[in-house]
Amino acid sequence: MRFEQYQKIKDHVLLVCDGAFEKRDPSQLNPVELAYVGDAVFSLYVRTRLLPFSSHVQILHELAARMVSAVMQAKAMDALEAGLSEEEAQIVRRGRNTKSMVPKSASVREYRQGTAFEALMGWLYLKGETDRLDALMAQSFTLIQQAMAAERGLKKS
Repeated sequence: MRFEQYQKIKDHVLLVCDGAFEKRDPSQLNPVELAYVGDAVFSLYVRTRLLPFSSHVQILHELAARMVSAVMQAKAMDALEAGLSEEEAQIVRRGRNTKSMVPKSASVREYRQGTAFEALMGWLYLKGETDRLDALMAQSFTLIQQAMAAERGLKKS
């Protein structure tokens, strides 16, 4: 997409986003759109969970950034997959198969698995499945926290 075309689309969205809001069926959304929402939902969850444990915003930011990275989300997704419903597994497959640019901070597999994780979180959020969303985010947070502690050789005393 050319820069001029990109700018026109961006300007159009900015001008029309104050209009009537129509919810779309989350199952019909593109997996990248689901992942876009899922990234925000999980990021907010992680930040909220970390907040009571430090008043040092830089420390909170560094921990949160690592916890919501594709590498850590992939670890969580690997552990969660066996317990998913068929409908959830279908969303995960769609998210994993989405083609996009892979950053240098993650392997292709990690990035795709992280996108699948985010798509699932976004789908659950948009469907209003708050109990299931909360359960999977809590489980993911614990898995990621344990993986990060193990990487650093930390043990609870």
